[in-house]
Amino acid sequence: MSADAEATGVEDAKAPTKITAVLSREEIAELTRASDLRGALSLLTDWGIVAGAMALVACFPHALTVLLALALIGSRQLALAVLTHECAHRSLFRTKGLHDLVGTWLCAAPVWADLVRYREHHRRHHVHAGTEGDPDRGLVEAFPTSRASLARKLLRDLVGWTGARRVLGLLAIDLAYVRYTASTFLGRAEPRPFGARLRHAARHLGPVLLTNGALLGLLWALGHPRLYLLWVGAWMTTYSLVLRLRAIAEHACTEWSPNPWRNTRTTRAGLLARLFLAPHHVNFHLEHHLLMTVPHYRLPELHRLLAERGMLDARNTAPGYLAVLRRVTTIPAA
Repeated sequence: MSADAEATGVEDAKAPTKITAVLSREEIAELTRASDLRGALSLLTDWGIVAGAMALVACFPHALTVLLALALIGSRQLALAVLTHECAHRSLFRTKGLHDLVGTWLCAAPVWADLVRYREHHRRHHVHAGTEGDPDRGLVEAFPTSRASLARKLLRDLVGWTGARRVLGLLAIDLAYVRYTASTFLGRAEPRPFGARLRHAARHLGPVLLTNGALLGLLWALGHPRLYLLWVGAWMTTYSLVLRLRAIAEHACTEWSPNPWRNTRTTRAGLLARLFLAPHHVNFHLEHHLLMTVPHYRLPELHRLLAERGMLDARNTAPGYLAVLRRVTTIPAA
């Protein structure tokens, strides 16, 4: 190992992984400083794009505008899931009380997510990433795979098959038939009376129904209730697609190691990728694992600092999403 590699600890998977070995306390304090204004702008951007996509279809109804709207709305549903993730870390706003309120009602519930339960699930992901204890390992353990296999997975996403399976899984979770997961492992929950299941469903499914009912009611009041089908259609199709691509880019085909420098990947994203695949700088995933309380709008600065200090290399970064897909499809088709 070179002297430079020894100083940074990047080459040695057993080297210390604390970010304090790379950044000063003052730099960490600045990077983790949140802003209510910037958090609100993130949320307004997402819902503004959703509104714009629906308005486009309302004004210019055509197959092409519908397809564009499905792509845009699916990307913003992912963006809301990313903001749910930010609220789970309590990093989006400076005012801590906003995270549970805004995160539940304006980010998580509209896309059928649960902030409180996700927060605990995601905490375990950070603690156990790259090990058998990672609750998200099921999202990426099928890789590498063949191009044909990946193509079938993406096709199932786009035709709604993945979305239909997600509906069944979420219903089973909210009715307490299986334990909560934000990944792929579904274990049976403890038996309980049917009345208790209904109360469990009301507590967890209620916000989903209320927020989606409010969206439908607003569109109805505006005279365009059918536009709600765009929201449902995107959730069933393009949202499934971008969820999968995000998970693949973050951890698939990285080293099986507890070292975050080796088990997590940052993917460069241009303008179109940021619009459709990587909202809110979610592509800077290594940076997030190294310092998880950095708000998404400060992740590019953290990325720049790590690059300047020689902490990034070809094993923890990728030049783009196509490069990631090539990396995870190295198995020849049968």
